[in-house]
Amino acid sequence: MQASRARLFKEYKEVQREKSADPDIQLVCDESNIFKWTALIKGPSETPYEGGVFQLAFAIPEQYPLLPPQVRFLTKIFHPNVHFKTGEICLDILKNAWSPAWTLQSVCRAIIALMAHPEPDSPLNCDSGNLLRSGDLRGYRSMARMYTRLAATPKKR
Repeated sequence: MQASRARLFKEYKEVQREKSADPDIQLVCDESNIFKWTALIKGPSETPYEGGVFQLAFAIPEQYPLLPPQVRFLTKIFHPNVHFKTGEICLDILKNAWSPAWTLQSVCRAIIALMAHPEPDSPLNCDSGNLLRSGDLRGYRSMARMYTRLAATPKKR
């Protein structure tokens, strides 16, 4: 547990130092618990998620970085690899392809890459996966854009 705390503090310092280095990711550590983080990620450009800001919740196990963090979307998103109700993410690096070389920041980058390049053959959201597998890109994009506008677009004041 001490090793995981030390690693998380190191990542926290890194995030503070490089805040402006990656404008698409904003990682925030819970002030009372180093094992709970949230992130705000921007939807990748030229995707139906463009213009959206999505919130992620990280629950980090005490064996981190030997075990991957549990990450889920708090913001509703229409994506084949994200469970619509729970926000669970189907991504190999969060399961069997995890390596201690990954950081919370790099996990966020991988999630952004997954948003831009969905894997419809291993869907958690079957409706979304079926649209892509059947070649209905227009239907998939319009649904994804609609949910991005409804759930992830900052309201104009």
